[in-house]
Amino acid sequence: MNTVKQVVPPVCRSAVLTIAGSDSGGGAGIQADLQTFAAAGVYGSCAITCLTAQNPAAVTAIRPVSHAMIKAQIAAAWDAFPIQAVKTGMLYSAGIVTLVAAELRRRRPPVLVVDPVMVAGSGARLLRDDAVDALQSRLLPQATVVTPNIHEAEMLVGTPILDLAAQQQAAAVIAQRWETGCVLKGGHLANNQREVVNVTAWHGRVECWRTPRLGGAETHGTGCTFAAAMTAALALDGDVFKAAAYAGRAVAAALTNRPPVGIHYPLDWRAMAAEKLI
Repeated sequence: MNTVKQVVPPVCRSAVLTIAGSDSGGGAGIQADLQTFAAAGVYGSCAITCLTAQNPAAVTAIRPVSHAMIKAQIAAAWDAFPIQAVKTGMLYSAGIVTLVAAELRRRRPPVLVVDPVMVAGSGARLLRDDAVDALQSRLLPQATVVTPNIHEAEMLVGTPILDLAAQQQAAAVIAQRWETGCVLKGGHLANNQREVVNVTAWHGRVECWRTPRLGGAETHGTGCTFAAAMTAALALDGDVFKAAAYAGRAVAAALTNRPPVGIHYPLDWRAMAAEKLI
């Protein structure tokens, strides 16, 4: 008699909330966050800030959601579930940043992970110029951890990041300036083609986590997935360095051995379930 092997998903031990944009291609944003939460074993709820028409190659349209609807989504999730951690992603405008920051200041989640989504991998601008100041003045001071990539960190510190030493310095500056943790992802560091180094700065301590670079890998959604994995880990454990290491392992697993879907190679979030969270 044939038997079917049952895959038992992790038991959900906590509820988390992502406040971010929707990716119609399914590879980033809310869609990536929820799949990451499921793989990590936490229950994911969401508040959508923008609708986008996009796929791994391009963002062709963006439509912000009304402020009233964003606020209603946050309230609905908070009323129903014991939210242990919040992740913010694409917020797009100064008005949305201000609204979300005010809601989080009022509700005071135990953990807030801010992914300062500014530019898509395809080059499309995902945060308006007028929103950068609001992000820095209203949201980053509330963050438990901020997870910029190299380009976003350059915008935050105002100096180029050309090597690992500069990456470490920038992570420390961001952590000190906003009194938060910072995980500065190194995937876009152009002079390091052999490995990816993520730098974590937390309470004056700086650590590096290294993984081999996968040549030619399609990386759409890796930033969202990393921040969502950190959010899940912090909801369950609270150790920033352990959470950063888990997020790095989770992204590496999702990038490895992905089956093609048409002409693209989306992340394989199922592979993340094998990674130990804590």
